[in-house]
Amino acid sequence: MADNYLEKKFEDMRERASAKQAKEERLRQAAWKKRMDAYRKRLADEAAATQKPSDVAEAED
Repeated sequence: MADNYLEKKFEDMRERASAKQAKEERLRQAAWKKRMDAYRKRLADEAAATQKPSDVAEAED
């Protein structure tokens, strides 16, 4: 009886730890994606700002 109880407690502990790790990984991935999106936006803004006005006018034509 005690063995089953301890095994169940241990399995529950492992499941909770695994779920916690998975949640932390999802949060890390979401934070990384958010940083990459901000970086891409900043690069696009910098590229647009460094274009000459004549280049922009030619691109629009």
